[in-house]
Parts: sequence; structure tokens; C-alpha cells
Amino acid sequence: MSIQRHDLLAHFDALLQPERFKDYGPNGLQVEGRGEIARIVSGVTASRALIDAAIAARADAIFVHHGLFWRGMDGRVTGWMKERLQRLLAHDINLFAYHLPLDAHAELGNNAQLGCVLGWQADQRFGEQELGFAAPAAFADAADLAAHVRAALGRSVTLVAPEGGRPIRRVAWCTGGAQGFFESAIAAGADAFITGEISEPQTHLARETGVAFIAAGHHATERYGAPAVAAHAARQLGLEHQFIDIDNPA
Repeated sequence: MSIQRHDLLAHFDALLQPERFKDYGPNGLQVEGRGEIARIVSGVTASRALIDAAIAARADAIFVHHGLFWRGMDGRVTGWMKERLQRLLAHDINLFAYHLPLDAHAELGNNAQLGCVLGWQADQRFGEQELGFAAPAAFADAADLAAHVRAALGRSVTLVAPEGGRPIRRVAWCTGGAQGFFESAIAAGADAFITGEISEPQTHLARETGVAFIAAGHHATERYGAPAVAAHAARQLGLEHQFIDIDNPA
């Protein structure tokens, strides 16, 4: 089976509601390809490696979290941008990208799916545009929680654990580069906050507030939403779908 490009775009837009968000770049169709779509490849970032893999998989469309275009970027089509666009256009492949709408979806988004992987069901939203999720938890201390996250994601994590080893009864998380949400997580009553990256100020905040901070990798925390949404669309519309995970240690 196949579907027209504009119908697939309408399906994604209805599901993710990008009009609700103030974002850092355009959500939706970023590069127009062939009009009829039967096979979707999903991935985290529209890198050259993912595009090449999608070409090999004979994809009609790519669905990602990190697209090609961001607010304030250099608009010249040279170097790496030229290489990516050249491949998409030469093979007539559509590129769909959804950033914050994909983080925020209550069931299929990055945060909801990360919660599923870690075994948590969010009962609270917090932070700017309600992108942060929070849930009850039961861990002896921050080290116990960090070991759980490390095992679930299959990668090392950075833990800043306050002194005292207090039990973790409530966790908050926001995928990717959401270290700026730490203070909102603290205000929301979290004993620990999980995101993808850590910056210099978070270490001091964790030590001074007694709330643990775990950085588990930008890519590692955001590799679940795109395949969940693309697989959902494929099931509903009778399309083929393949998730291709391009390794990224960041």
C-alpha cells in the first residue's frame, strides 16, 4: 500500500500538533520528495549516514527528530548540508522532521517512550511548554537509579549524587539537551532528574539542593520517539517502516 505525501504530512501534523509549540526550526515536511509514499525509514537525526541507509533501504520518506534546518543557522547550501540535500533530492526522498512536538507527545513522544523504557508512567508535566515528565519511583539512592538507567539504555551515564544518599521516591526527566529544565524539576518535587546532557551549573545545583542529576546521552535518550511515531503511522496507513539507529556516543 501507499499514501500521498500530503496525506502522510496531514497524519503526522494531526498526531503531533506542531502548531502548539514555539520551536527552534520548522516542523513537518522539510524536504519534498516523491508524491507517493510506501516505505518510511525513521531515525534520530537526518545525518548523511542515515540518508545513505535510507537510500539503501529504498525509502520514500525519512522521519526524524533532528532535521536539517534550525533557527539562526547559516542558510548557504555548502559542505555537509549540500551533501545531505544532494542525496535526498537525487533519490526523491521526503524528509519529515518534528522536534519539540515529538518530545512532548503523551504516548509516542521521546519523553513518554523513555519513561516506558525505564519503567515509569508519568503523572505530572513541568517546565517550559510542559516538556518535562515526572513519576513516582523507588530506588535506594541516586547510585541505584543510575545503575538502572545505565542497564536500561545500555550505555554509561554521568551521575552527580548529592551527599547523604537519600532515597529516590520521585524522578523527573526530559530527553536530549534539557539540562536547563533542572531547576523546574527541583521545583516540581523531584529527588532526581534525568536528561541527555550536563552543563557546568548543574553539578553545583545538584550538590546544593540535594537533587541528583543524571546525564544519559542526548542520542540515547531520544532514540525512541521517532520509531514509535513512524511505526504507529505505518500501522494505521498500511505502510512499511524500518528504524535505523545510527550510533552516536553523544
